[in-house]
Amino acid sequence: MDKQGRYKTSGMVEDQYMPGSDGLVLKNLLDITTKDEIDRVETELLFELTDQLLDELDGSREFSAGDIREMHRRWLGSLYQWAGSYRQVMVSKGNFMFAAPAHIPQLMTDFENEVLKKYTPCSFEAKEQVITALAIVHTELFLIHPFREGNGRVSRLLATLMALQAGLPPLDFSDFEQDRREKYFAAVRYGLDRNYQPMEDVFSAVIAHSLKAFGE
Repeated sequence: MDKQGRYKTSGMVEDQYMPGSDGLVLKNLLDITTKDEIDRVETELLFELTDQLLDELDGSREFSAGDIREMHRRWLGSLYQWAGSYRQVMVSKGNFMFAAPAHIPQLMTDFENEVLKKYTPCSFEAKEQVITALAIVHTELFLIHPFREGNGRVSRLLATLMALQAGLPPLDFSDFEQDRREKYFAAVRYGLDRNYQPMEDVFSAVIAHSLKAFGE
């Protein structure tokens, strides 16, 4: 979380930074103080969790809010004491403010009942239905932004598990992460008005990229 505004938050326990990190690294259980190192560790832990979840995946599983919290806990639990817990701080990106902490438990309950129950398991036959399911689930979860850190990556991990349920290969978001970030965040903002077409375009491109990468 750099000072230049990756996230802006209010001061609470989740806002404690490592001494000597110049406010760039959140307080962590491994006493890491450099941004490069914390990024490396978070990425390695995410790769490990992804491999584990791919082995554990149940194609008929209906995902829940509890599953999402458990993913977050398993991923970052060795780094942050608040891993798997809903955030207690306000979070914004640029001028965009995500949901207030007091509303997150109810928003996640609604998300489970109104979105996850409808779109998981992601076993739709038509590719267009799969894309719609991925776009809506991803956008709505990202807009809630339930965790202090790692919301985008958890949202993409859930999308990958849903894609596998639909018979697709693991999703490769690298093209969008590197070259099309603004289009991605614009698609998230369109979701505020329940306009999911821009995010559907994102997932259409991600799926095409992933199929090409896997030679399908």
